[in-house]
Amino acid sequence: MTAATFSASEMMIVAAARALEGQRVCFVGVGLPNIAVNLAQRTVAQALELVYEAGVFGARPQRLPLSIGDPTIVTGATAVVSVPELFGYYLQRGLIDVGFLGAAQIDRFGNINTTVIGPYDHPRTRLPGSGGACEIAINARQVYVIMRQSARSFVETIDFRTSPGNLGGAEQAERIRTEGGWLGRGPSVVVTDLGIYDFDESGEMRLASLHPGATVDAVRATIGWEVKVAEDLASTPTPTAEELRLIREELDPTGVYTK
Repeated sequence: MTAATFSASEMMIVAAARALEGQRVCFVGVGLPNIAVNLAQRTVAQALELVYEAGVFGARPQRLPLSIGDPTIVTGATAVVSVPELFGYYLQRGLIDVGFLGAAQIDRFGNINTTVIGPYDHPRTRLPGSGGACEIAINARQVYVIMRQSARSFVETIDFRTSPGNLGGAEQAERIRTEGGWLGRGPSVVVTDLGIYDFDESGEMRLASLHPGATVDAVRATIGWEVKVAEDLASTPTPTAEELRLIREELDPTGVYTK
């Protein structure tokens, strides 16, 4: 199989799904996280418990949910509760292993903006806002992010900090998390259409793996800071025929996420 047989979006979704291998409970954000976690549940993490903000714990959707309020998310669920109960008894109790989020902007420390582009009082674009993303970023043990990469989205300074990542660096983040009683350890994985990033000991994003067809130069051209690159930079394995079949035939036959 060659790079020409799949799209950059399909590669991103597959890589994000594979990152969930070995995880047990995942709080699902809207948009791209939705298809990635549902693919993971069909492949590398079949016992994965999906948690949706609408109040569903342990979802096993029969089809890809259209939104976090789609009735299909209650299929096979362990529990259906109110939103306050979900956040208070599950998330803030420390029962979420991974919060999987999307973002409009992200900075080198994994801080996320989903609120506005431009000044808050007079924005160029008004975005959906936090929803539960801020609470997920604070209290999930780990945070994964999936988003398409561009110079407009990977920026030196985000226009609004909706969800905290490693704030201004690992040392500062650790202190603030401890003082605030936050349960989570912050971001650990960012997956884009060019590669996969982890975070080094300083809390800064680092390119860990390049997708097929991508280059370090292309990565650097679409990031607003001097990105760190792992010494043992890996090459992301290509999607399998079964992963592509699941995306194209079962999860996204109309190409909502992949076009």
